[in-house]
Amino acid sequence: MKKLFLLDGMALIYRAHFALSKSPRFTSTGLNTSAVMGFANTLLEVLRKENPSHIAVVFDTDAPTERHTDFVAYKAHRQAMPEDLSIALPYVCKLIEGFNIPVITKDGFEADDIIGTLAKEGEKRGFQVYCMTPDKDFAQLVSENIFIYKPARMGNDMEILGVKEVLTKWEIENVEQVIDILGLWGDAVDNIPGIPGIGEKTAKLLIKQYGSVENIIAHSHELKGKQRENVEAFAEQGMISKKLATIILNVPVDFDETALELTAPNKELLEPLFAELEFRTLGKRVFGEGFNTGESRNNISMQTDLFGNPVAQQPERESKIFVAPPSLFEQPAAKTIEDITHDYRLIDTAELRADLLSRLLEQESISFDTETTGTDANLADLVGLSFCINVNEGFYIPLPADREITQQILDEFRVVLENENIAKVGQNIKYDILVLKWYDVHMKGKLFDTMLAHYLIDPDTRHGMDLLAQNYLNYSPISITTLIGAKGKNQGTMRDVPVEKVVDYAAEDADVTLQLANIFGPMLKDLNAEKLADEIENPLIYVLADIEKEGVRIDIETLKAYSLELEKDISRFEQNVFDKCGVQFNLASPKQLGEVLFDKLQLDPKAKKTKTGQYQTGEDVLLALAHKSDVVQDILDFRQLQKLKSTYVDALPLLVNPKSGRVHTSYNQAVAATGRLSSNNPNLQNIPIRTERGREVRKAFIARDEHHVLLSADYSQIELRIIAEISKEENMLDAFNKGIDIHTATAAKVYGVTIEEVDSTQRRNAKAVNFGIIYGQSAFGLSQNLGIPRKEAAEMIEQYFAQYPGIKRYMSDTMNFARENGFVETIMGRRRYLRDINSANQTVRGFAERNAINAPIQGSAADLIKIAMINIHRDMKEQNLQSKMTMQVHDELVFDVLKTEVEAMKSIITHRMKSAIQTNVPIEIEIGEGANWLAAH
Repeated sequence: MKKLFLLDGMALIYRAHFALSKSPRFTSTGLNTSAVMGFANTLLEVLRKENPSHIAVVFDTDAPTERHTDFVAYKAHRQAMPEDLSIALPYVCKLIEGFNIPVITKDGFEADDIIGTLAKEGEKRGFQVYCMTPDKDFAQLVSENIFIYKPARMGNDMEILGVKEVLTKWEIENVEQVIDILGLWGDAVDNIPGIPGIGEKTAKLLIKQYGSVENIIAHSHELKGKQRENVEAFAEQGMISKKLATIILNVPVDFDETALELTAPNKELLEPLFAELEFRTLGKRVFGEGFNTGESRNNISMQTDLFGNPVAQQPERESKIFVAPPSLFEQPAAKTIEDITHDYRLIDTAELRADLLSRLLEQESISFDTETTGTDANLADLVGLSFCINVNEGFYIPLPADREITQQILDEFRVVLENENIAKVGQNIKYDILVLKWYDVHMKGKLFDTMLAHYLIDPDTRHGMDLLAQNYLNYSPISITTLIGAKGKNQGTMRDVPVEKVVDYAAEDADVTLQLANIFGPMLKDLNAEKLADEIENPLIYVLADIEKEGVRIDIETLKAYSLELEKDISRFEQNVFDKCGVQFNLASPKQLGEVLFDKLQLDPKAKKTKTGQYQTGEDVLLALAHKSDVVQDILDFRQLQKLKSTYVDALPLLVNPKSGRVHTSYNQAVAATGRLSSNNPNLQNIPIRTERGREVRKAFIARDEHHVLLSADYSQIELRIIAEISKEENMLDAFNKGIDIHTATAAKVYGVTIEEVDSTQRRNAKAVNFGIIYGQSAFGLSQNLGIPRKEAAEMIEQYFAQYPGIKRYMSDTMNFARENGFVETIMGRRRYLRDINSANQTVRGFAERNAINAPIQGSAADLIKIAMINIHRDMKEQNLQSKMTMQVHDELVFDVLKTEVEAMKSIITHRMKSAIQTNVPIEIEIGEGANWLAAH
């Protein structure tokens, strides 16, 4: 079977770009690769799943078409292409070229027309043709051997539409009637006007009754009221719209079977492209483990603008579609250890260690790293230490498996590691500090973490040492996989590697880290971020290391009992579903569930199916159906409890550390661009709190013993207090200063009633507005959230700004500052860079504008709790308290407190949390006490 895939290039590229718009993929140089990555993944999925024999990618050109001539307004209102997408396009072209796939264009014709012509010609020549596009217009092309191939989206599988599916979806008798529906309905994206007052539903009904646009116009006297009036007044517009929507099938383009044949990818082109774009996983998918991620990487020292954004430098123009500056691929390759003069020494005797110690003790600052047997600092064993004092000079001290000997060697270096007068430089140095704690070595001294320094310099990109070395030093460090093998069950540990091979790897790490610190130090000063590094991020490392080492006690028996309770509830919901459906089936099977909901119960006659023919039963589908049948809510409850049980209740006991009997999370300082901490293994930020059943999980987090209790200290409405502080909004400040509930105060202002007259619905609505404004919620979003008419939501927002003019002023001033400077700042000066704030594309710009409003608020809240943690930690140490800080979750701190120290701890916590940042708005906290986290919270 000859199988031809015709890809609608621009539609797929746009789709790929915007699919990742909320969490875009950037390289370490700041290049947005979302579109390239998305397009590449889509292409690889098609090649793997569908195995086409022939393939091509089709693009529009800039030349005008007949549609533009016939209708001047055609596509006139389209938004400008996002700048990041414009920069990414040449990379996509290079990618397509690397896969040896032909690109087809024709001046005067759109991609739709070229695909239509090729599809029909391909069908004549015995091909099965798949038009790969998310565009609905292509439905008119479908025939016995021509199909629409809609790529996978938002967790749903890809979808193939043939004649039967198109006729069903469009409710028509023949596929040509798709054009009639489009002619009536119009297309806002392409500015095809259609006939006013006729949407999709009405268009389908009219075509079902009359068959075509022409016939509707001929029988317009049978229509009634406004509909008849519109059809008669806009008949010509309807006919023009139909013509505009019709795909041309006689484009003068050659159908060259040989050129369309799929061939093997060009490794010489793709390998440097993947390396440049940092597509390591993708490179391995295409070329296997032989993919070269380092030595062959062509690295770029990219020129940047005033905001630190890379100036567009793109691959050479490969076709007449895009204009692009000179090639990226002519840059020199990154250096490796083979290219530099270095002095990396093995320190494996007592005499050599003594000499090194004497040198280290003379230093004000040293670069330091550890080698271990794993990535979990609370389980890994030390294999060695490395130090660097001068660039290209490093020292490696191996540590044996014998714990006693290792401890003796560490005791020798304690005088350096615990020396407060010697600053320590490291990359993710919290890991090293934590590993050493398990050997009773407690590092001291000022810290400089290169990972965190780069996070402050460029929070939206990645901060791994190899990437930083490649991009700031044009250097490719030794890959760990060359020592211990690729990831997987057969990967070894550093303990398995001969010591002479570890020397270069370990010493190089310390050396590269020192070189990065030499670069990042001045950059922090230039960006006004030195204070943040010195007073918040680096001091917080010690705090987090102590929290992680301490861990938290889990009541495994409580979790086991709760698991059994959930099992009963899950079975009850399952039986409810069976009873209401009148049939027993596998509720965990999407296929069987779909058949029951849509074939047996007929809950949605237009239910969508996946490629394999089974109904879609994702959460979004079920939520939309919940109002139709209570059985759907039972299914949602069933799923929620199953997830709660598997993800938390059954999983937490498995995370108990065998050495401590406690659970030790890992906090990430360099992940969230706002400055917020995140955590993993377990992710404490996601421990459920919104539902009653979810909150029960917190019961399992318990105090150390009967002599301790948990204290939970939570900031009260901190983000609203911060927005009041930043905006200087007088009415909001007044409410907080008088201790009036802010949501009640807002409701009174918005609804024009007294505080006493505010009812629960008004307060709920006001609360939604208060928090919605922070996140840039529109009138439409607010109406959806509250279930109220859009007009009412718009009036609420209008009244909100009338009563709180300072908020409106803050938003306007912040936006103007961002547009002029390319960033916004928190109270403490933490910056969030907004590369798209001046984008000509409204969608992209809107996302940056929402970040501009929100980042100073969230970031200031992050700074506030970090400063509080540092000060509380210091007070606890200075007062020699035995109590411990054990968790940080959003705006909440949790402490395991000796009962005799409760009052002292409450005093410290209250003072430090309230005074972390000096503000005019009062900062309030709530402290709870209990034997477990739920009781304390």
